[in-house]
Amino acid sequence: MKKVLWIIAAILLACVGLGYAAVKLDQPTIKSKKQNLIIYNWGDYLDPSLIKKFEKKYGYHVIYETFDSNEAMYTKIKQGGTAYDLTIPSEYMVAKMRKANLLDKINSRKVPNMKYIGKSFLHKSFDQNNDYSVPYFWGTLGIVYNDKFVKKGSIKTWDNLWNKKYRHQILLVDSARDAMGMALASLGYSMNTTSSLKLHLAQTKLDALGPNIKAIISDEMKMYLVQNEASIGVTWSGEAHEMMQQNSHLHYVVPSQGSNLWFDNFVIPKTAKNKEAAYKFINFMLEPKNAAKNAEYVGYATPNVAAQKLLPKKVRDDKQFYPDKNTLSHLQVFKDLGPKKTQEYNDLFLEFKMYAR
Repeated sequence: MKKVLWIIAAILLACVGLGYAAVKLDQPTIKSKKQNLIIYNWGDYLDPSLIKKFEKKYGYHVIYETFDSNEAMYTKIKQGGTAYDLTIPSEYMVAKMRKANLLDKINSRKVPNMKYIGKSFLHKSFDQNNDYSVPYFWGTLGIVYNDKFVKKGSIKTWDNLWNKKYRHQILLVDSARDAMGMALASLGYSMNTTSSLKLHLAQTKLDALGPNIKAIISDEMKMYLVQNEASIGVTWSGEAHEMMQQNSHLHYVVPSQGSNLWFDNFVIPKTAKNKEAAYKFINFMLEPKNAAKNAEYVGYATPNVAAQKLLPKKVRDDKQFYPDKNTLSHLQVFKDLGPKKTQEYNDLFLEFKMYAR
């Protein structure tokens, strides 16, 4: 009988031991989840060395995923599935995400380095009190051209693109708001118009540009222009900056008729699981040395005035990428137009794309 009792006791002790071991094995997994920071960002829009620096400094493991459009990002955040801790939408999308109740309110006390952001980049119409967003990068929409094929200084306005001599030479960024905005600006209309008549007139003008279009593309534009396989491209300032570093024949122009001034921003989704890590990362990225390093890597303009002072003089004085007040006064910030009008922009642009091909 004692032997049986000893066997039972041994089995119970073994079970307890296995249970304790299971708990101990589980603990690192739980801790690991708490130490993850999941970032959802545009492709190649953050210096990888800064991620490593952040991980080393704070002990977090950064999981980095990318998107190629504001709309794709919005859809994924809204659908759920992955609980992103941090994402970087553009200005009009910040407003849309706010309306959809997808964003957590920013606790400014946890981002003391916001003091380095220039006043002109705060309190914008899409988030007047910066309750939900922290500025990341800003830039413009413009024209890149190659002086091997286009006379230097000959492109100054959007209308120049309609010249018949540029037949089958123009690459256009695959973005409804930007392409329609370009056509609207060329007609002297607001890039945020909700007038169906003006939108159809803009589409008609885009249709007239069709013969000059070589391709409507996204990331591939850099390769084509750098390798001298296209003469002209309509794209964003940071993309242009990267191309120009690789090909000295390329130049960037912000059309005098006006264009888009955009702002990309850090936001914290309501579904975020590690908000403390998100705050630490935002504040880390706003440290002037880190912001300057990131700006040099990405090529876009930083709103961090302390970081600007750390950039090479030729960069911070380059009016192509840090426009003067006169140029800025002609630029327009995209607004959230609501689902109905956004769909109208998309439908008209899709019709143009079908025609252009």
